[in-house]
Amino acid sequence: MNNINLNLGEIFKNNILSSIIVIILSFAIYRIINKIFFNNKNSNKIKQMSNKSKTYLRMTTSIIRYVFILFTILIILQINGVDVSSMLAGVGILGIIVGLAVQDALKDIIKGMNILSDKYFQVGDVIKYNEIEGKVLTIGLKTTRIQDILTSNIISIANRNIEQVEIVSKFLYVNVPMDYEVPLEKAENVVNNIVNIISKHEEVELSNYIGITNLDDSFIRHTIQIVCNAEKKLKIRNLCYKIILEEFAKNNIQVPYNQIDVHTK
Repeated sequence: MNNINLNLGEIFKNNILSSIIVIILSFAIYRIINKIFFNNKNSNKIKQMSNKSKTYLRMTTSIIRYVFILFTILIILQINGVDVSSMLAGVGILGIIVGLAVQDALKDIIKGMNILSDKYFQVGDVIKYNEIEGKVLTIGLKTTRIQDILTSNIISIANRNIEQVEIVSKFLYVNVPMDYEVPLEKAENVVNNIVNIISKHEEVELSNYIGITNLDDSFIRHTIQIVCNAEKKLKIRNLCYKIILEEFAKNNIQVPYNQIDVHTK
């Protein structure tokens, strides 16, 4: 019994219990604030926000989380006898040491702020990174999370790599290959029919025939320009290929393929 009392006395003496209470209270306060902003009632309002507003909201949430962590650590240090004010006074020298150790993290935070101030992209935009196209889900202080359009995998991108990110436009270009044997007037009529069918799709904003864009070795390349949601481009491209094949079949046009001429003596 004496040993138990001694152990409890050591716990209170070392302020471990106080530190645990601070952690619990800090976590509880953060959860309450989070629920106030992201309850079911406000969730509907958030869904109706513009992409720009959602981006700022997610960034603010990320900042609040890091501030809570920082203040919790400082309070725990003070409780356990660390002179926080003296430590902060010497932050200049300490900052150099810490800066060298966490320079990548600092780059991420700075770039995260730049994403907002310079409007690189926003929540809801479709971006391309390392040949992966994905929809931006969240923009945090350190990382940006995207959902791969092809696989639905969630990918985190360090904000310091922002220069390697491309914003995917709403423009989609689909080539319609026509054999040289197909009369030009017939070819253009078929392409225009394809354009009209594509235009009627509910997810297509605009579709038009640009014209002949190249004379390849085995076929004439006709190009269609389509405007649609960048997130739906893969779906619309597949739809275009299906329509092209159907129209080719209706008009007795074969899909051209590369040919090799062999000459013998």
